[in-house]
Amino acid sequence: MNSHLERLRQELESVTSGLSQDALNRDAAGKWTAAQVLEHLYLTYKNTNKAIAKCLAAGGPLGTRATIKNRFGKMLVLGLGYLPGGAKAPERVVPRGTPSDEVQASIFTELQNMDASLDECERRFGAAAKIMDHPLLGPFSADEWRRFHWVHGRHHVRQIRDRARK
Repeated sequence: MNSHLERLRQELESVTSGLSQDALNRDAAGKWTAAQVLEHLYLTYKNTNKAIAKCLAAGGPLGTRATIKNRFGKMLVLGLGYLPGGAKAPERVVPRGTPSDEVQASIFTELQNMDASLDECERRFGAAAKIMDHPLLGPFSADEWRRFHWVHGRHHVRQIRDRARK
């Protein structure tokens, strides 16, 4: 597995191992619970995998041209590793109440599938190809997708850790 996604897998395993259902579902004072944050991550991986599958089925990269706003956001997130808090998640990755044991059973499979599919994109289209667009940050290469998921996941791992401890 790619180093970014492998580190993410390790972080997720570390933060979720031994967590009780009570800890995962503990009230978070109007914010998502740890279980909801974990489901959000699962949904981002699942949706990224769907988009990668479309790219592979199309037979070529689907990335568009980056705007100035995309470039600035990408520099913050991918360049500096900073994910600003407080942004509203796109509807397709908002938690729906999937049982946390089901999410925990599937999340690592989605990560492995993503890694394999991103490898396939690199083999077929080249490492520099902008394979598809992030909804806010514009076109990413396969490696930029891995880095994005590492930064995004690390941001949410902190939230899971904090909410499960309280």
